[in-house]
Amino acid sequence: MAAAERGSGCVGRAFELRRANEMLDTVAGGSAGALALSGEPGIGKTRLLGELAALAESRGLLVLSGRAAEFERDLPFGVFVDALDEHLRALDPHKVQRLGTELRAELAQLFPALSGTGNPVPMLQDERYRTHRAVRELLERLSAARPLVLVLDDLHWADDASIELLSALLRRPPNAAVLLAVSLRPHGADARVVSVVEHASREGLLEHLELSPLTLGEAEQLLSAALRPSLKATLYAQAGGNPFYLEELARSLGRAARIAAPTAHSGEAASEDAEVPPAVAVALAQELGLLNAATRSLLEGAAVAGDPFELELAAAAAELPEAAALSALDEMLDFDLVRPTKVPRRFRFRHPLLRRAVYEATPGGWRLGAHERTAKALAARGARADARAHHVEQSARIGDVDAIALLSQAGAAAAQRAPASAARWFAAALRLLPDEGVRPEQRIELLVSLATSLAATGRLNDSRSTLLQVFELLPAEAAALRVKLIGACAAIEHLLGRHSDARERLQTALAELSDRSSPEAVALMIEVAVNGFYNTDYEQMRSWGKHALAGARLLGERPLIAAATAIVALASAYAGDVAVAQSHADEAARLVDALSDSELATRLDAPSYLAWAEQDLERYEDSIAHSERGIATARASGQGQLMPQMIQAHASSTMMLGRLGEATDSEERAVEAARLTGNPQSLIWALMNYARTTVNRDAQAALCAAEESVELSRGLEHNTIGAIAEAMLAMVLGELGEPARCADGLLDAAGGTELVSIPVIWRPFFFEALTRAEVARGRLGAADQAASHAQAIADRLGLHLATSRAQRARAAILLAEDKPVDAAERALAAAAAAATVGARVEEARARALAGRALLSAGDRDQAVAELQAAAAQFESCGAIRLRDEVEQELRRLGRRFRRRKENGAAGVGALSARELEIAELVTARKTNREIAAELFLSEKTVESHLHNIFGKLGVSSRRAVAHTLEQPPQPATG
Repeated sequence: MAAAERGSGCVGRAFELRRANEMLDTVAGGSAGALALSGEPGIGKTRLLGELAALAESRGLLVLSGRAAEFERDLPFGVFVDALDEHLRALDPHKVQRLGTELRAELAQLFPALSGTGNPVPMLQDERYRTHRAVRELLERLSAARPLVLVLDDLHWADDASIELLSALLRRPPNAAVLLAVSLRPHGADARVVSVVEHASREGLLEHLELSPLTLGEAEQLLSAALRPSLKATLYAQAGGNPFYLEELARSLGRAARIAAPTAHSGEAASEDAEVPPAVAVALAQELGLLNAATRSLLEGAAVAGDPFELELAAAAAELPEAAALSALDEMLDFDLVRPTKVPRRFRFRHPLLRRAVYEATPGGWRLGAHERTAKALAARGARADARAHHVEQSARIGDVDAIALLSQAGAAAAQRAPASAARWFAAALRLLPDEGVRPEQRIELLVSLATSLAATGRLNDSRSTLLQVFELLPAEAAALRVKLIGACAAIEHLLGRHSDARERLQTALAELSDRSSPEAVALMIEVAVNGFYNTDYEQMRSWGKHALAGARLLGERPLIAAATAIVALASAYAGDVAVAQSHADEAARLVDALSDSELATRLDAPSYLAWAEQDLERYEDSIAHSERGIATARASGQGQLMPQMIQAHASSTMMLGRLGEATDSEERAVEAARLTGNPQSLIWALMNYARTTVNRDAQAALCAAEESVELSRGLEHNTIGAIAEAMLAMVLGELGEPARCADGLLDAAGGTELVSIPVIWRPFFFEALTRAEVARGRLGAADQAASHAQAIADRLGLHLATSRAQRARAAILLAEDKPVDAAERALAAAAAAATVGARVEEARARALAGRALLSAGDRDQAVAELQAAAAQFESCGAIRLRDEVEQELRRLGRRFRRRKENGAAGVGALSARELEIAELVTARKTNREIAAELFLSEKTVESHLHNIFGKLGVSSRRAVAHTLEQPPQPATG
C-alpha cells in the first residue's frame, strides 16, 4: 500500500489530539463538553474523530457514532438515529422499561429500535422541544454507567430536525458526563449548522477547531518512505496538503497509474465536486475502472441504498442475486471501497466523496430504477414511511396514486417533530399530482399541510405564498375554510411584521362577504380586532370585538360568542376599562366552561384571550385553569397556533402566585418553542416574558434574554411588542443597579413620561420601576411624577396589584425624603394589597421595603421581622436573587438564620416516588454510581435527587438517610 497505513492520518494533528485528550479528561471527570472539527472535504475530520473515539474506548468510555449522508438529507434525525439506534436495540429490556412510559413514547417516534415500546403522546409542531428534551434525558441515562462520547460526523449534510436537536443540545448540554463531538464543512454547509456551531463557540459552550492543510513535511510522513522526494512534492502540490487527496493519489501510484491531467471522460466518471482536484478525480475514476461488472453494479446499488447501506438493499437496487452480491462484496472490501460497521451486514463507503463519485456516475435511467427497486425492497420488509419516501420521491411517476399516498403519509408522520422533512414530502406529493383528474380537495389539503409545515420551520414567506395558491383553488361554497385560511395568512403577516397588509387582507375579505352577519364575517371581525393589538390601537380591538360579539350573539353559536366576548375583555383590559373587562371576562368564563372539548376546539382563541384577560385582571387561578384547558384541547385536536400564547399566559399567572420554578420552566419551554419557529416576533415575545419571570431569580439570565429580545426587535417594524421588549430590558437594567439606563430606556421605549406605548393595565408595573430608578439617581421630582402617574392609573383601574405597585412607588420616594414612618406605612399597605390577590413575590418586595423603612425609623426589631418574613417568602417562591439581597441585609444586622421549606411536609412522606426509590437504595448501601446504573440515571441526577432528599428529611448524610428510613413508623397520637 503506497499510502501510510490507515489510522496514521492524524499526522500533523498534535494540537488537536491534545485538546481532544483534555476534553476526554473533562468528560471522564463527570462534566459535559462539546467539540466541533471543521475543514474542507478530506482534511481529516473523520479520521480525527475516529482517533478521539479510539482514545475514549481505550479509557473505557461508551462511544456511539453516526454520520450524516449527502443524499439522505430528508430523513428526520438521520445522524442521531445512525448513532444511537443499534445501541438502543441492544439495550437490556429492563433498562428500556426504566426509561419510563412518557420518555419511551417520545423516543419511539424517533428511533426504530424503540418503536412499539410506548404509545404516541399528542404533540404539536411548536412543542418539538419535547423531543429535544427527551433525547437530552436519554443521553444522560446512557452515561449513567460510564461517560458517553457521541460522535456525529459530516453534519453539513444533516437534516433540519437533526440541526434543531443539535442546537438544543448545545444551548442546554446534558447534565451528565457526555461529550458531543461533531464535524462539518464550513463551506457549502447549511447556514444553520454553521450558525449553531459559531454561536455555541462564542458562548463558550463548544470548542471549535478548524483543521488546516498539512505542511510538506507532514505530508511526507503520511506518504510511503519508498516514494522519491520529488514525487512526494508533486503529490503534495496536486493535493494541496489535503490528507485524503494525498492518499487517493498515492493509491493510484500503487496501481501503477500515471498521474496526468484529467480527460473529459474521466472527469465525468468521477466526482463533479468542484472542490476535488482534477488529479484526484482521475484517481477515483481509475480505481472504479478496475472493478468487474458485478462489483461495480453492487457498488452503484450501495450508493443508491444509502450510506451506511445494508447488503440486501444494495443487492436489490443492483438486481444481483445473493451469491453474486456476496462475491462482489468481497472485492469491494479487498479494494477498501467499503468498510464494515459494528452492525452485521451493514457497510460504509470509505469516504463520502467516493460515494458521490459512484452515485453521480450512474446513468440517470438506471438510477431511477434502482431507487424504485430499493423502495419496493423496503416496503417488503415493512419499513417506515420516511425510509421509503426518500426513494419514492426519486423514482415515482406523475399520477402514481400509491406514491402520492406514501409521501403524504410520510409528511403527516414527520409534521410534528420534523416539519422541514414533512414540507419536502408534501411538496413531492404535490409534484406527482396530475394536472387533470384530481379532486381539488386533495390538492388543497396538501397545500395547506405544506403551508403549515413551512410556517413551523420559519419559512413564513413561502408559507404565505402557498396559502395564496390555496385561495385560487377554493370553490365559492368553501366560505368557512376560506375565512379560516385568511385568518392563518393574516397571522403569518403579523409574524412577518406586515401588520398593515394583514389588516387590509382581513377588511377586504370582510367587505367581499355578501352576508355580514354570517359566522365567517364574525370570525373575520375577531381577526381585525386582534390586528389592533399590533398597532397599539386598543379602541380598534374593542370596536371590532364588539361588532363580532353582536354578530355572534345573533347567530347563537356558543364558541364564536365565547371568542368574541374574550377579545372584548382583553381589549378593554389593555385600554384600562376594568369594569367592562371584568364583566366580559365573567361572561367569557361562563361560556368557555360550558363548552364541550369538541366545541372549544373550534375556537381555541377563546381560552387564549380569556386567560390573558384574567391574568391582567388579577384572576390568576382562573387564568391558569383556562390556559391549561386550552393547552390540553390544542394538543388533543392538533392545533398549535395559539399554544405559545397560552403557555405564556399560564407562566405569567403562576409567576404572580409565586410559583417561580413552574413559571420559569414554562417560559423556558416557550423560548425553546419560539426558537424553532425561526420567527423573530415569536422569539421576542417569549424572551421578554422569560426575562420578566427570571429577573426575580437570576437577573443576569434575565438581562441576556431581554437584550436578545431587543436586538431581534431592531430588525422589525416598530410595534407594541418591540416597545414592550425595550421597556422590559430597561426594567431589568434597573434591577441590576443601573438606574440611569433603566429610566432613560423606559422613557424612550414607552413614548415619554406617560408610557403611552404600553397597555394601560401594565403601566403601574413600569411606573413603579421608573420611580425606583429616578429615586436611585437622585431625581426625586421625576420620581414623584412617575409615582403620581402610577397612583392615577391605579385609582382608575381599581385593581389590588396596581394599587400595591403605586403604594410601593410612593413609599420609595417617602423613604428617600427621610420620611421612613410614612414610607413603612405605605409599604405595608402595598404588601396587604398584593396579598389580597395572592401575588406573593410582590407582597415580599413590599415587606422588604417596609423593613428598610422601619430600620431607618429606628424600629430595629420590627424591621428585622419584616425582612425575615420577606426573605422566607422569597425563599418559598424561588425568588433566589431577591432572597439573597434581603439575607445580606439581615447579616449586616447580625442575624443568623436557617432556611426552611414553608410548603410541603418534612419526613419520608414528603419524598417523591423517585426520591423514595433512591433513598431505599442508599439504605441498601448502594453508591451513587451503583444507584445510577440500577435506575438508568446519570450520577449528577442522582446527586440532585439526594440533595432534595437531605432537605426533605432534614439530614446531611447518607447514613442519616438510611437511619431515617430504617425507623419504624410512629403511631398517630391524639
